[in-house]
Amino acid sequence: MNRRAFLTALSGSFLAAPLAGEAAQAGSWRVGFLETSSASPARVQLLDTLRQRLRELGYVEGQNIAFESRFGEGKPDQIQRFAAELVGLKVDIIVTSGTPASQAAKQATGTIPIVMTQLADPVGSGLVASLGRPGGNVTGLSTQDAELGGKRLELLLQVVPRVSRLALLIDETNPATVLIAKGTQAAAASLGLHVQSLGVRDPGDLDRAFAAMREARAGALIVESSSMLFTWRERLADLALKNRLPTMFAQRQYAEAGGLMAYSADFSDLFRRAATFVDKILKGAKPADLPVEQPTKWEFVINLKTAKALGLTIPPALLRRADEVIQ
Repeated sequence: MNRRAFLTALSGSFLAAPLAGEAAQAGSWRVGFLETSSASPARVQLLDTLRQRLRELGYVEGQNIAFESRFGEGKPDQIQRFAAELVGLKVDIIVTSGTPASQAAKQATGTIPIVMTQLADPVGSGLVASLGRPGGNVTGLSTQDAELGGKRLELLLQVVPRVSRLALLIDETNPATVLIAKGTQAAAASLGLHVQSLGVRDPGDLDRAFAAMREARAGALIVESSSMLFTWRERLADLALKNRLPTMFAQRQYAEAGGLMAYSADFSDLFRRAATFVDKILKGAKPADLPVEQPTKWEFVINLKTAKALGLTIPPALLRRADEVIQ
């Protein structure tokens, strides 16, 4: 079985995708979904959240809606190919996850409506003219990651208050991640911290990056938000632990994989709200007239097992602030 056939089978097994003929039923809508990263259980669950909310809004698979799902595995060429494929299938709307997927979809079509999710900076990424008046064919939800650098740093410093050297791991293939890092760098500089920024492009760069952190005697690490880095979350959590680096990550799944802490928007909530955008657009609303929305719910997760392995004591007040503590 080739890679593409495997992904199609995986998507079908997890999501109970409709038969090909169902999309052609009279009165049915075809929704494309383009995910930047892989078809991991975490990503599949988010897509299922979208589908469940659409069912609540009256869109029933096999009756009036069908889905075409594509997972890019963090590979730009594959993401672009899948975006073009969805356009060729003449889907009625495309829901995207991550900046690369959103940009690829916009490059592939200027007419099919696009609802974006998990996007750090829609304006800076060139996807919308403004949050209030997007213009064009793109709208949706932002994660506000570009504004969270200071918050993540604040939470991390409550665990390691005496740290003076901070490392940042950046996906340098993603302009949004580079932008997010600038906010973190500014917050760290304001506190007098020495900041070491390390860009990576593929998994082979990770060992080099962590070796550079050791050489620079980094006392803590922040892994910036990126769909590509998310794909490597198990390895990143393992490397951070092996190098005894207290680390703040950008999504709860990192902490579930063994990372120390994670702080982000509640992505499940974003996907539920994305369904409302889909509903409005399928009923005639124009993306250009639907303001981009911001997160209203946040998640802070602490892995206490990892903290103990690192010899760290989490302040009781911080534990009380956590939405989840992994024992």
